[in-house]
Amino acid sequence: MYQMTKPTTLGELKAANYISLSVKDELRKNLIYQLQHKEAGFEGILGYDETVIPELQTAILSRHNILLLGLRGQAKTRIARLMVNLLDEYIPYVAGSEIFDDPLNPISWYAKNEIAEKGDATPILWQHRSERYTEKLATPDVTVADLIGDVDPIKAATLKLTYNDERVIHFGLIPRAHRSIFVINELPDLQARIQVALFNMLQEKDIQIRGFKLRLPLDIQFVFTANPEDYTNRGSIVTPLKDRIESQILTHYPKTVEISREITTQEAKLTESQKAIEVDGLLKDLVEQIAFEARKSEFIDQKSGVSARLTISAYENLISNAERRMLINNEEKTFVRLADLNGIIPAVTGKIELVYEGELEGPAKVAHTLIGKAIKSLFPRYFPDPERAKKSKSANPYNQVTAWFTDGNALDIADNLTLAQYKKALMQVEGLQELVAQYHPKLSENQALLLMELVLHGLAEYSQLSKNYLHGGFGFADMFESLFNSDLTDDDDQD
Repeated sequence: MYQMTKPTTLGELKAANYISLSVKDELRKNLIYQLQHKEAGFEGILGYDETVIPELQTAILSRHNILLLGLRGQAKTRIARLMVNLLDEYIPYVAGSEIFDDPLNPISWYAKNEIAEKGDATPILWQHRSERYTEKLATPDVTVADLIGDVDPIKAATLKLTYNDERVIHFGLIPRAHRSIFVINELPDLQARIQVALFNMLQEKDIQIRGFKLRLPLDIQFVFTANPEDYTNRGSIVTPLKDRIESQILTHYPKTVEISREITTQEAKLTESQKAIEVDGLLKDLVEQIAFEARKSEFIDQKSGVSARLTISAYENLISNAERRMLINNEEKTFVRLADLNGIIPAVTGKIELVYEGELEGPAKVAHTLIGKAIKSLFPRYFPDPERAKKSKSANPYNQVTAWFTDGNALDIADNLTLAQYKKALMQVEGLQELVAQYHPKLSENQALLLMELVLHGLAEYSQLSKNYLHGGFGFADMFESLFNSDLTDDDDQD
């Protein structure tokens, strides 16, 4: 309405019949329009369509302050940032005001004085919605002065004012977020005495600084984020403050591999050359399945959570590992292989919190275990269950493959093999190519090679082959020979 010719004075603003709304009424108005016109809101937030988003919309319609409660990597901060899109594109404010006073409803000494002196000639500026968002990470060193404000002795000396004059106040982050969205991340990390300082703002909608009788009826949409684990580890939300936050919304991790994969694809930062690398859906699902396995692993602290950032980082590493091989071998193209899963170990170990049993195993071993479990979970989608096949009265489709290893053969597949070397290594396993062709006859050569590699990993996870974790790859051998050699080695060590 005011984009083309915005009023520049208070008089022009009045003549334009501009109506001031509180920030919560503004969010409510624009959400109502969005819902009535079936417009998509909160773009890029996936998996919350039937849970978090409806609850969030209800809270906005109720004009509530909001607490987003959930484990790490559940898009809490992103949701808060997207609320900015529900604000009007521009709002007017008194030029020169530190807290962006509404010209039609000024609250600061400066704005009131300007309007008293200049009347309808008071200069007006316009603030874009992108500037109406303030975010603060709660840390133990945050002070009341940081959030609310304090007396500024330099300002007092410069303006030659006494400390009784409210003009000596230096406003903190919250007053400067007047008519905006203010977000405090990780609220339990805020000291209890600082949380207490927020009471008045949430209930009476005003602030008090030092000994001043100042009462500023601030207009702010508060959004808080918190991790349930923080309640015991690092602090808590004091009960009176939590009572004043009207809506608490629980976030969660993706409930299906498909949604998780969609999130990873959306968030992964790949270059154009990396996007050209072929990635089969099998590998994409495996990366997501690793996170699902981690979220139920006995080695990982489930209270701490497994961030969605794990799969994003792992997927980026997976692509980069394949790209590295392509560059080393001077190849023009490549495709992602199961051997490239070795490259995601740093991404996995950096995103999980281990319990005592996990610490005993070690982060790298836990990561390999998760990869193995993910492969075992997805393997039956592509081939018969090896355990059932072994017990079945009909012919075991894996007999020829396992027999090749029983005859004393072994196979190492490194992640730096050229395509020709990779193909040659897999082709030497008798019956492997025929097995894949039997269940998946219409595949490209790359897909067939990938599934041949999957068969070896799958048989290893079902304890029909042994698998060794090599530096930059995997080694496969006969299960019993591997156990026998291991026993001999142990006996030699004892001697």
